[in-house]
Amino acid sequence: MLQQTQVDRVLPKYAEWLDKYPSFDVLASAPEREVTATWYPLGYNIRPKRLQSIAREAVEKYGGRLPADEETLLSFKGIGAYTAGAIRSFAFGERAAILDTNVARVLYRVFVGAGDPKSHAMKRHLWAVSAALVPIRHVFDFNQALMDFGAMICVARKPKCLVCPMAKSCRAFPFDRA
Repeated sequence: MLQQTQVDRVLPKYAEWLDKYPSFDVLASAPEREVTATWYPLGYNIRPKRLQSIAREAVEKYGGRLPADEETLLSFKGIGAYTAGAIRSFAFGERAAILDTNVARVLYRVFVGAGDPKSHAMKRHLWAVSAALVPIRHVFDFNQALMDFGAMICVARKPKCLVCPMAKSCRAFPFDRA
């Protein structure tokens, strides 16, 4: 729900969603129109349909539980590399890299600093950086902190470089390194 949508818009819908669909079984068996209506006005109306499809597959093939392994997660339509990493990290506490917009911006600025941040090659490189940085323990905390850091300090416009704890080692920070 938070992809491309502000937190203040998501919170009430998230509570409503969990109240209506507390399990994959309930979501899988709900009428599609109701699921889409519950999602409204978050936009991206393909997402509730994909979530329902994922719920149905989880019920049919995995006893109503989402598998934890990356390969199986990636086999679900609608689950890509970021979502699989987020599920593994946040739901299962597994060591898994994530790369959303905020994380990509932080890693690009701190570790790269030049080149096209949106190029396919750069995305591959940033995934590799993300994977290398994931700690063995406290993965949930690390990934959440990295996302929050990108959302609150290393923001897209007017980053707060002067209060940034990474400024001295950041490749994008504008100061004389001599």
